Amino acid sequence: MGMSTGGGGHRAPLGEINVTPMVDVMLVLLIIFMVAAPMMSTGVSVDLPDAHAPRMALDEEKLLLSITADQKVYLGDTEVPFDNLDQALRTNARLAADHELYVQADENVPYGFVVRVFAAARQAGVTTLGLVTDPAAGPSPQDPQVQVPSAPSGGTGSH
Repeated sequence: MGMSTGGGGHRAPLGEINVTPMVDVMLVLLIIFMVAAPMMSTGVSVDLPDAHAPRMALDEEKLLLSITADQKVYLGDTEVPFDNLDQALRTNARLAADHELYVQADENVPYGFVVRVFAAARQAGVTTLGLVTDPAAGPSPQDPQVQVPSAPSGGTGSH
C-alpha cells in the first residue's frame, strides 16, 4: 500500500530544537560570571576611625562620599577633584532626590579638610549628612545590653 521504509530520500524537517548545547553554554557562562563578579566589585580603600556606637544599616542606594588619607575625594567610585566637588554634588541626580549623603573619611585626614567637604555638601543642598565609622572592638560602656562589673565592696576580704 503506500508505506515507506525511509529509503526514498525525502526527509521531513525536524520540528524540535536540541537545547542541550545551549544549556551547556549557559551553565559555563554562569560559572564564569559567578567567579568574575567578586573581582569586579572595587571600592575606595579608607581606614575608618573606630567608634563606640551601635551599627547602622547603610542602604546601598544611598550616596557615599569617601575621603582617602591623601585627601582625594570620591563620589561613589568616581574620583572628584575638591575644586569640582560643589558642582559634582549639585548635578548628582540621586543627591537631588534624597538630599542625603554618607561620608566616610580616613582617620588620618585633617579635620579642616573634612569640614571643608561638609561645607561644600551643605552648599550643594545636602540636608542630611551621615558619618560612616567602623564599630570599635568590644562593647561600649554606655550600651544598655552590656553589664559592667561593679567594683568589689570592702569588708570580708582577707589580706
